[in-house]
Amino acid sequence: MNLTELQRKLLTAARSHTPGDNVPYGFQTRVMARLRSAGMPDGWALWAGALWRATVPCVAIVVLLGAWTFLSSPTPAQGDLSQDLENTILAAANQQASDSIW
Repeated sequence: MNLTELQRKLLTAARSHTPGDNVPYGFQTRVMARLRSAGMPDGWALWAGALWRATVPCVAIVVLLGAWTFLSSPTPAQGDLSQDLENTILAAANQQASDSIW
């Protein structure tokens, strides 16, 4: 947001209306000084804060998935997934090797 443009719009709006009796003296000056002192938010600090707040849920998910992996180890009846995958991938290579011998 362009602070200069915002200041200009606020001043224009304030000048178009006459101040009432219920507005304290110097209110506009105090508001504008407060806006100037606020400054611009630091984008890197906002990102860093969001990432630090996200670490706890991420670590919890990793721990839960790791526990699930170790607790659901395959039984001998199910077989080993890594061996099944290797046999499936190498089946074509074994077939080509046996065909080239004959």
